[in-house]
Amino acid sequence: MARIRTIKPEAFVSESLAAVTLTAERTFFGLLTQADDQGRHRDHAAIIAGQLWVLRPEHTPADVEKDLAQLADTGLICRYKGPDDKRYLHIVTWRQHQKINRPSASRLPACPHHDTPARTAPGVGAPTAGVGLTEPPPQPHGVLRESSGRIREPAVNPGTDEEVAGQSDFREPSVRQQGQLSEGAVTAHGPDLGPRIMDLGDTPSGGASAPAPGTVSANQLIAEYAVACAHRPPENVLGHLGREARKLLLEGIAPAHIRAGLDLHRAKGLHPSTLPSLVHEAMNAASAAPVVHRAWTNPADVEAAYGGDL
Repeated sequence: MARIRTIKPEAFVSESLAAVTLTAERTFFGLLTQADDQGRHRDHAAIIAGQLWVLRPEHTPADVEKDLAQLADTGLICRYKGPDDKRYLHIVTWRQHQKINRPSASRLPACPHHDTPARTAPGVGAPTAGVGLTEPPPQPHGVLRESSGRIREPAVNPGTDEEVAGQSDFREPSVRQQGQLSEGAVTAHGPDLGPRIMDLGDTPSGGASAPAPGTVSANQLIAEYAVACAHRPPENVLGHLGREARKLLLEGIAPAHIRAGLDLHRAKGLHPSTLPSLVHEAMNAASAAPVVHRAWTNPADVEAAYGGDL
């Protein structure tokens, strides 16, 4: 069942979305309306095509599969297999951009890379151990821990073992901590939570995002490359070039050298895997000294020029 979701104006200047085709962008916006309250959906191209492209039969399930591959390559969605061996996907930045009123527990398996067990309905497969979240040990009966960390015994009536109701002045933290992530920080509502919806290009956990100020991302380099081409290259070529450019950036190669390598690649039309070699050529090719040609002129003093040989 489709839901009403939020799309901010910043979505249309997102570098992550600008790196995919218009059909992939439309599929992404459509997934926002079809995903459940935890941002999950079946990873089945035919199902998604029937939900989002039913009145556009020219956009086949095979085309939707290409859209999903682009969205996964740029980190906008994460595709995974559930315990039932079926494929699922979820929108990586869902909890940063969507504020759901009374969210329902998901009936789909959680993503083992991004989700926590608390986000899955009972009986549904949860992510494997090693996600990085630990449950605090239970407190002994009759002992409460204050938010300051100090442990005190509850107050009792003198001469009896009965506790005095309302006199212990203890309170548990309103949010139970799970490692470094609090459940309330994700699901609670209120003015103290900061911006309700973050920009679509903000950094998700392990996803593509807008670069930090003063840096250049691989998506930006490939976008510049595509704009400079006479015709937009195939998506597989752009995706392969993007992966190669990202590896070079991680090695510390300057963006100017990668741009020069991309210029050579555009001029030569080679396989995308040759980009590192082209960047090397642009970085280290020795510049030959220019040859200066001068027009011939007869010497003004023949005796001095030829030593009297003529």
